[in-house]
Formats: sequence, structure tokens, C-alpha cells
Amino acid sequence: MSQIALELKDVQKTINKKEIIKGVSLTVRQGEVYGFIGPNGAGKTTTIRMIVGLMKPTGGDIKILGKSIQHDYKEAAQNVGAIVENPELYPFMTGMQNLKHFARMYQGITRERIEEVVSLVGLEKAIHTKVRKYSLGMRQRLGIAQAILHKPKVLILDEPTNGLDPAGMREVREYIRRLADEEQVAVVISSHLLSEIELICDRIGIIKHGEIITERYVNEDDSDAVEKKIKVVIDVNEPEDAMNVLKSMEVDVVQEGKQLIVQLQREEIPPVVKTLVEHHISIYGVTGIKATLEEQFLELTGGNVIE
Repeated sequence: MSQIALELKDVQKTINKKEIIKGVSLTVRQGEVYGFIGPNGAGKTTTIRMIVGLMKPTGGDIKILGKSIQHDYKEAAQNVGAIVENPELYPFMTGMQNLKHFARMYQGITRERIEEVVSLVGLEKAIHTKVRKYSLGMRQRLGIAQAILHKPKVLILDEPTNGLDPAGMREVREYIRRLADEEQVAVVISSHLLSEIELICDRIGIIKHGEIITERYVNEDDSDAVEKKIKVVIDVNEPEDAMNVLKSMEVDVVQEGKQLIVQLQREEIPPVVKTLVEHHISIYGVTGIKATLEEQFLELTGGNVIE
């Protein structure tokens, strides 16, 4: 199993006597993309500011590769790269000039490393063009190149696809995934675009009222699915007749064309199908619909509202 790159242990933050963060604990491993989401005012930005060293925790600790932000700040911070919304770039300079300027802030960044990150984010053709001529997607890619220039083991991205068109979102998604897979960077993404989080992340944590209320793998089936009712689409030849049968069984059902959408527990599906067949209704398909991350998020948080 890969090494833990980022660890938060019982992190707390009190501002003006108000407890904003209430004991957040999480770990992110090298090569993992972790989605950090929550309603407005839930504590995402405060937590991110503490991880990158812009704010001190009131309690608990944050470790980067085992080094404490509290006690070994210099060693811990050198392994962190970050972009908060739009990257800070000089528009009158070329992409290459921006990277060289940033490289001067760190020791040991070679010309070869600069060329390596340019290739990694796919900016070879545009790197000698002035940044003011870059599209938003190209700026985001240059920002990522800048953030990973010093080979950080943890990359924090706050709204990395903010303002991008679908093609730009896909580009940035691909480069983030490549960073995790090829450079073994632990990536933490905070975003309001839950569909993007679902496409790119391995695991997500949802924060509400300053606490992590759930963590789960993106492609993991809900462990409580056996007890919960799940949405099932049944494709039939006689939807009206099938509706009558299902209603007689006291099954919640909605008709959409020749498809019936029902809410059933997992073990209820076989007897429902069997009963429909016994009533001479032809069934062309039975499909379970997994709740999207957005649906799960709204269910867990009660909506994206300031609380």
C-alpha cells in the first residue's frame, strides 16, 4: 500500500470564539485523488488554508509525509503545491518565463525539470507564448505546472475547473489524473462541481458544520444498500397493465413511456419481476440506478446552503 502523504489528526479551528472546524481527521495516500466537498460555510476553505500553512490550527495536527505543519513547517511546506481558484501568473511573460521566475523560489529546479512539467501538462507548443494569449484551460494547466515544479508530494486544488468549458474541464481532469498515476502525487480537490469530482476522484470526504460526516470510495456501492430502497427501471411491453399489477402489490411506481420506475429493496426485485411475468407482461430489461454523487451529497447535507 502506498505511503500516507497527507494526514489530518483531530484538527480544530476556533475564530472569534466560534468553533469552525471540530476535530477533522483524514488521510490521503500518494497517488490518490481525494475530493473534499461540503455546503457553503461548512469549513472547506478554512481546512485548506490550514493545510497549506496560511492559517494555524487551534488544536490537532497536520502532517505532510510525516512532518508536522505545526512543528516542522519548512520541511512540511516544501512538499505542498497549491492552486486556489485562478493561478497567479504574469500575463506579460511567456509560460516558460513564468515557470523560470517561479523556479527561482526553490533550490535545485533544473531546466530538465521545467521541460518535464511542460510536457506533463501538454503545453509544449504554447510554452513560449505570452500568457495573456492563453485560454483559461491553458492557464490552469500552466498553474498546475507551476504548482508541481518543486515535486511536491501533496497538491491542493481549490476549484481547479472553475470557469472552464467542457473541453477545458476534461483537459485539466486528465492532467490531474496523470499527476497522481505517474508522479504519485496525492491530490486534494475542493469543488462545487460534483459531477467533476465523481469523474476524477478515487475517494471523497464530505464536511458539514466543521466535521467530516462521511468518507467513501467514489465507485463503492453504498454499504447500506441492502436495507435501503433503490431506484429500479423496468422496461415492459404493457406499462398500464404492469402499473396496475405493481399498485396491487403496494409498490411505489412512476411511468415514463414504456418504462416503470420503482423504489424497491434489493430482495424485493425478484418477486416483483416474477409477479409481472405471471401476469403475462413481457419484461425487456431491469436496471438498478445508482444514486449520483450529487444525489448522495444532497441527501447527506440537506442541500447546498449556508448553515
